[in-house]
Amino acid sequence: MIPHESVDRLVALVCSRAAAVHGDVHQVVVEQVDRLAPLASADQRRAAIAQATARLDGLDALDEHLRDPRIDEVMVNRGREVWVDRGDAPQRVADLPEGAIDIVLERVLGPLGKRLDRTTPIVDARLANGARICAVVAPVAVDGTTVSIRRHRSRQIPIDRFADPPCVAVLTDIVQRRANVLVTGATSSGKTTLLAAMAGLVGPHERMVVIEDTTELVLGQLHVVRLEARAAGVDGVRSIETAELVRTALRLRPDRLIVGEFRGTEVLAVLQALNTGHDGSLATCHANSALDGLRRVETLVMQASPTWPLIAIRRQVSRSIDVVVHLHRLPDGTRRVAEAVEVIESDGEPSGRPLISSGLAVGTLGRGRR
Repeated sequence: MIPHESVDRLVALVCSRAAAVHGDVHQVVVEQVDRLAPLASADQRRAAIAQATARLDGLDALDEHLRDPRIDEVMVNRGREVWVDRGDAPQRVADLPEGAIDIVLERVLGPLGKRLDRTTPIVDARLANGARICAVVAPVAVDGTTVSIRRHRSRQIPIDRFADPPCVAVLTDIVQRRANVLVTGATSSGKTTLLAAMAGLVGPHERMVVIEDTTELVLGQLHVVRLEARAAGVDGVRSIETAELVRTALRLRPDRLIVGEFRGTEVLAVLQALNTGHDGSLATCHANSALDGLRRVETLVMQASPTWPLIAIRRQVSRSIDVVVHLHRLPDGTRRVAEAVEVIESDGEPSGRPLISSGLAVGTLGRGRR
């Protein structure tokens, strides 16, 4: 047994020595801990090995929180403050040493071909463990390095976590009748998770091609093809935009297209695909209500094709999207389906017929593609 306060000094000493030794990081750390602290208890030994390995090969003190299955997201503010989101209000749980987060970012982003500095102050990437990381440094991050790491879910959340049985029946009917669905909601409202839950209702023999800016979706089916966009690399590797992935996906014989999020010019390619026989597809976008989701799509189409008249855009959007499902995040962190509307085809202001209203089932789908 060694004094508790000595564990931190042991970790620092182990890291300084292990950094100069080639080989598997975990094995090197184990050897150094056994050599430097032969009298450590089993618990102290495990703690020292975990902390030293995380510092040398992981996310340092953030690893502890990312291993906690109750935590959805880990955030760093001002380069030091560590906050976690367990599904309710974010909580501040720790402080990092000065400059520690910048060392961690350099270590984890380097192997991914990413750079983060004053000339490239924003980065969005997927880590080896599937977690999604977004980081911003000065001068864009005014108060210091800011990081958000969203844990990768290894399992699907069942659809009944989002709605009561009558609403689940409506959502199931929507998927089975191959309606094209747009899932909307605010940031962290559960759009991607609901999208995965609805995709989980797709038959096992249907081929889904999934297109994401950064891979997040967890799908249990066997016949799934996953495509991920790529930013330009520091070594001159060209970028692969989401719009290009959509065009590629159409040549991969999809039964359904699954688009993680509408953000840019890819929306035009997707809408054209939905009007040419790729029924039963699903996508998400940020919006404050179901009908606002359609307005958001209209805006993205206008940006992608500014010469199109608004009447033509509205007709294209309302013909391509059959149903919009909108999510709310409640004060206790629960995500629930607030509304679902069946889109009415029109070249005027977006409109729809309610299927779910205020979390209650009020109608049945009339426009399914099957």
